[in-house]
Amino acid sequence: MGKRGTEIVGMDVKELLDLLNKAFADEWLAYYQYWVGAKVVRGPMKDAVAAELLQHATEELMHADMVANRIIQLGGKPITEPKKWYEWSGCGYLPPDDDYVKKILEQNIDGERCAISYYDQLMKKTRDSDIVTFNMVTTILEQEVEHEEDLQSLLEDLELMMGRR
Repeated sequence: MGKRGTEIVGMDVKELLDLLNKAFADEWLAYYQYWVGAKVVRGPMKDAVAAELLQHATEELMHADMVANRIIQLGGKPITEPKKWYEWSGCGYLPPDDDYVKKILEQNIDGERCAISYYDQLMKKTRDSDIVTFNMVTTILEQEVEHEEDLQSLLEDLELMMGRR
């Protein structure tokens, strides 16, 4: 932990660490949701959807890494027990019990919308108080918006293919 790097944070560092651990839990659950969804998805366009889900899983894991690094920079500790991710998570985890491609896409779109809302709040909270976290959050938020768009496009393609619009 850098002493001066923590001193320049213009908000309660404990509160910020809690907010970041919530994001950390969400990212790990999102990673797993994407990864397992890619493995079990079935139906039309499943190969394209699985490829997109695996790409998103990789990016969610990268987000978890970024958030963990920031938590450590601030003198905190990322959540070390996966079972606690559920307690900390704001967006939760939607198991792909219905593995049909449309349902998988809809679940992950909902997850991205939750992430977008959370990172938007975190961005606004850190804008004037912690530029380092703010910059990290804007990077993650940009990717979450892209994820929603990618998934929405796949869902629209599926609906066109199935004759529904």
